[in-house]
Amino acid sequence: MEVTCLLLLALIPFHCRGQGVYAPAQAQIVHAGQACVVKEDNISERVYTIREGDTLVLQCLVTGHPRPQVRWTKTAGSASDKFQETSVFNETLRIERIARTQGGRYYCKAENGVGVPAIKSIRVDVQYLDEPVLTVHQTVSDVRGNFYQEKTVFLRCTVNSNPPARFIWKRGSDTLSHSQDNGVDIYEPLYTQGETKVLKLKNLRPQDYASYTCQVSVRNVCGVPDKAVTFRLTNTTAPPALKLSVNETLVVNPGENVTVQCLLTGGDPLPQLQWSHGPGLLPLGALAQSGTLSIPSVQARDSGYYNCTATNNVGNPAKKTVNLLVRSMKNATFQITPDVIKESENIQLGQDLKLSCHVDAVPQEKVTYQWFKNGKPARMSKRLLVTRNDPELPAVTSSLELIDLHFSDYGTYLCVASFPGAPVPDLSVEVNISSETVPPTISVPKGRAVVTVREGSPAELQCEVRGKPRPPVLWSRVDKEAALLPSGLPLEETPDGKLRLEHVSRDMSGTYRCQTARYNGFNVRPREAQVQLNVQFPPEVEPSSQDVRQALGRPVLLRCSLLRGSPQRIASAVWRFKGQLLPPPPSVPVAAEAPDHSELRLDAVTRDSSGSYECSISNDVGSATCLFQVSAKAYSPEFYFDTPNPTRSHKLSKNYSYVLQWTQREPDAVDPLLNYRLSVRQVGQGGQGPGGRLTLGMSIKPWEGVGGRAGHIWPPYRPLFRAREGVLDTATEAGRPRGGQGGRSVTRRPEEPDSLSPPHSWPNADNTCHFEDEKICGYTQDLTDNFDWTRQNALTQNPKRSPNTGPPTDISGTPEGYYMFIETSRPRELGDRARLVSPLYNASAKFYCVSFFYHMYGKHIGSLNLLVRSRNKGPLDTHAWSLSGNKGNVWQQAHVPINPSGPFQIIFEGVRGSGYLGDIAIDDVTLKKGECPRKQMDPNKVVVMPGSGAPRQPHPQLWGPMVIFLLALQR
Repeated sequence: MEVTCLLLLALIPFHCRGQGVYAPAQAQIVHAGQACVVKEDNISERVYTIREGDTLVLQCLVTGHPRPQVRWTKTAGSASDKFQETSVFNETLRIERIARTQGGRYYCKAENGVGVPAIKSIRVDVQYLDEPVLTVHQTVSDVRGNFYQEKTVFLRCTVNSNPPARFIWKRGSDTLSHSQDNGVDIYEPLYTQGETKVLKLKNLRPQDYASYTCQVSVRNVCGVPDKAVTFRLTNTTAPPALKLSVNETLVVNPGENVTVQCLLTGGDPLPQLQWSHGPGLLPLGALAQSGTLSIPSVQARDSGYYNCTATNNVGNPAKKTVNLLVRSMKNATFQITPDVIKESENIQLGQDLKLSCHVDAVPQEKVTYQWFKNGKPARMSKRLLVTRNDPELPAVTSSLELIDLHFSDYGTYLCVASFPGAPVPDLSVEVNISSETVPPTISVPKGRAVVTVREGSPAELQCEVRGKPRPPVLWSRVDKEAALLPSGLPLEETPDGKLRLEHVSRDMSGTYRCQTARYNGFNVRPREAQVQLNVQFPPEVEPSSQDVRQALGRPVLLRCSLLRGSPQRIASAVWRFKGQLLPPPPSVPVAAEAPDHSELRLDAVTRDSSGSYECSISNDVGSATCLFQVSAKAYSPEFYFDTPNPTRSHKLSKNYSYVLQWTQREPDAVDPLLNYRLSVRQVGQGGQGPGGRLTLGMSIKPWEGVGGRAGHIWPPYRPLFRAREGVLDTATEAGRPRGGQGGRSVTRRPEEPDSLSPPHSWPNADNTCHFEDEKICGYTQDLTDNFDWTRQNALTQNPKRSPNTGPPTDISGTPEGYYMFIETSRPRELGDRARLVSPLYNASAKFYCVSFFYHMYGKHIGSLNLLVRSRNKGPLDTHAWSLSGNKGNVWQQAHVPINPSGPFQIIFEGVRGSGYLGDIAIDDVTLKKGECPRKQMDPNKVVVMPGSGAPRQPHPQLWGPMVIFLLALQR
């Protein structure tokens, strides 16, 4: 263990000591859910494929100081449209049972106020395959002057899927193909929704009467199985036909039992019948069975359109509609309209007057009106006219017009609305016309123009209406931002002019308008007034809770501010320390406005004055409290930079190297941390494991001259660990009672590919290129060759590639591992060459060894050559190694010694053989100083620790999952 400690310390880069403590946000998106595959498409875009109904989990790994805030968004809408709002602001985005509409590009935005925000994105592709729908359409045409007829049948198969589905048509068990014979065509129609394939049977023949199957497939992507639908075509196949047992418009009385039959008059196969009601569901108690719809004791609310639909997937569905009207009348109203021509608003003798009567009825046009004066039917004359459907009034309104009003016209007029011969009660409304009939006025009672109540209490707004007859009062909101009343309606009628509100809230504050209705009174310009409602509520303060840290002996100013409240003023402010009342702070000089905050100043932070401070602010309605925790405790260490994936890796020996780098916020403002300690704990099932915690070396003290100054990063550590499976985490743990704590998780799961950072220069401590990063360690494609090397893994390789060639996976055996290979299929020809060129290396040693794994399997294998390009006297390529022919379906390793005379590059040259079964692959290329080993070492038996100079047996307690802890100690 002591040796390990020295190794860790030796790996600390010296140049990191002077980096700034504030660092801009960085982000990286990784997946942790039920992904089918994560791959790179043809435009180098990360695509995360998932099956509909599975769980989507995306993690946004962020770095930077201060710790960045994370928000998830989605293209064309918020990321919270279809999942829990709480996950939008977390580093982990989780969507249970993802739907197809939730596919798209997801963005992780991380910002911490330093520099520009970091924005990363990933495209989520949701895979699904619905059940296909097969419909049959027939056409009949006359041929040769009606001597005979031709029948053509179209079988249309439609399905919704992602990715696009592949269609297979079968007649019985035989697969059909386009232009198989003169009577069969298969094509894709234009302007259709979803994916559609049409099987056309021209000039129907006896052999065409058979069972047809449409099979759809997405090629088992994400494990989605194929689906199929079958239709039996006969010489009696026909679309559905319907007729109704009643008229299309059915008028009934309330309380009657209604029965409507939907009768089939054609269709083969036997159509399915379905009843629906628009809008909404069928009435409660309604029964739809075998084409018969029964509604017992029908009511007015049951009025509407009822649709009967017959489908058998042949032709278009047949549909019949019944408009059910249940007789009803409600809301009898009247209007008094003075002489419109003379623009009068009062009743005057010698002028015209119109009385109008209206009811809301079903059916509206069947309503009849009768007028009575003083209990007797009104007689029509030249001065007394009855009209219907006045264009200035609602439909089916009866108006009684009095021309040249006389004194004898004063009296009581009665309007009666009825349904002749129907058991629906009549509705009537009475209007009194006299010298006392005057238009309305409206006002607010004295002292009621402003109503002030506390939040949660009831409130009553009142307007008084005078006039005869007295109309109802309509209430509405004046505030444009609050267009609706507390009831949720834009307008509310009150017969007595009082608007009653229960449990008022602060958002009900504002101005309310009361106005006279134009019905049940004079049909004149409305009169209106306004009432102000003030809702008082307790104060809201900030900060509700604050961690205040300052070095011992330095002053601190605590400030509690009033954000909002009603009334918006501080009535009193009381300070307490550890629950004990403090003397009031010095009074603030009287100003034009009342103060909106209270302050408490501590001249010096001491151990005795450290603790909890409370400030209670009240505003005569209630109070709120600011809580301050004052101490000299150091801030938690924060991770400035880390790597979610290993920076260096050896896949065969399962060795992974991580970077940990952290900082302390405001070291000058608090008591500084004394040291850090790095420790490792083995994790078993459920986070528990044998062996407990292992400390990697002694406590690590901060660099001299850094611990007491702000603006510096604690040095990074690059420990090397061996882990076969599970989770590798870094975290911090609280030290002594006054110590800081902080943490950062780094996760590795065996099913995920390693995302390796390319080496900045070779050779170095870890000089193996696994081609896991898309930058392929700085290798480039030669511009003078015939074609290029391709980077791929088992998940991205072509599923239709040639059999009996190429490796199934990379050297690690995992489907996520990448390798480089040459594709020898067309248009490649015999002798074509592909060259992969390494970066330029400076020759700092006499001998080098190039080690790599190769896979050469197939009967047409050409050659694999290793060339060395020297840059000492111009470009000069020399052959260092060559191999040709089929070497079997295995990965093999080669060690090639080279001795360059100056700066050099290595070149892997793949040469195409005589046929397409000649793919060649390479993986895990290593360049090291010194001579090549005489015998290859088994990487599963030893672990070579960087810098140790010799292989070491792995520590028995470092096998399997581990958790790293950072322990920060404070004086």
